[in-house]
Amino acid sequence: MIKELRNLTGLSQLSFAKRYGIPVSTLRKWEQGESSPAPYVITLLAQTIPGTDKELRKIRGADGEYYYYNKLKKYVTDSKGNNINIQENLDDVNDHNLGIYIQEMFEAFYEIQEKFNRDCRFDKTENIIWS
Repeated sequence: MIKELRNLTGLSQLSFAKRYGIPVSTLRKWEQGESSPAPYVITLLAQTIPGTDKELRKIRGADGEYYYYNKLKKYVTDSKGNNINIQENLDDVNDHNLGIYIQEMFEAFYEIQEKFNRDCRFDKTENIIWS
């Protein structure tokens, strides 16, 4: 079950272990069946991983990445756990095109997120007041 949850994220064992604070050796033992996590651990992980909620619509991007649309809460989530609020109803949008649109939206999000992080790092080293 743990391997299936990790596969939903698209993360490597190392990345998954880091994201959820699990020792890599423990994760490997769980995935190989040498030991098992407590049932509550599986439940907690499942609640935080996109794609495990039955209310979510799984959308494949042009790059093969999967995104998840929550119609009730009106947001799209990527496999990294980033959420972007959506105002438009996506029900009648062509699936192929929707995958392209969502992929482009997240690419723009990652770009602006990196710019924000870069600006904050710069601000920590320089005494500049922007106007």
